[in-house]
Amino acid sequence: MVQARKQKLTFEEYLAYEDNTDNRYELIDGELVTLPPESEPNNFIAYYLLLILANGGFLTPRLIRIHSCELQVPILHGDDAANRYPDLVILQPEHILLTASRLTITLDMPPPQLVVEVVSPGRVGRERDYIRKRAQYAARGIPEYWIVDPQEQLIAVFRLESGQYVEVGIFQGTQAMQSPTFPLLNLTAGQVFAGEF
Repeated sequence: MVQARKQKLTFEEYLAYEDNTDNRYELIDGELVTLPPESEPNNFIAYYLLLILANGGFLTPRLIRIHSCELQVPILHGDDAANRYPDLVILQPEHILLTASRLTITLDMPPPQLVVEVVSPGRVGRERDYIRKRAQYAARGIPEYWIVDPQEQLIAVFRLESGQYVEVGIFQGTQAMQSPTFPLLNLTAGQVFAGEF
């Protein structure tokens, strides 16, 4: 008996796909890859940053999403995902209407203001966040990208310049973070990892 080969999905077909579950998927080479649930430490760091950014008074909480905003991104290598779920996303105000039926920012929409990735343990997570996602987010035109690395206890902040991310700073311990876009009220990397206000 010969099995039929599964048909590869286009991104438009993926957007219409429904399996009546709460699963999140990345679309890699036309195939759905189920994403595992977030770890508690990664989830807490994203939530902590949401609270800091929302309580700063300069950003409406409605524009901040953790683990739920999907971004369509350019495929730069054959095994790249066509979509990503950053740990934290700051939307543009126009995204509120554009994502009313599905919280997916497609390539024909403006990019979000900021994406943050909290590095998962292991070599694969590091390579994905430091290299693959960084390149895809830059190609997508996202003005600012943060990498929060609990293993190294550092936060790397990048701004987009001529289509590439350039380092604003690597912050550790008691160093106050600097962001080109968002005032952080003297927040230090140590506070982020300790969850202190």
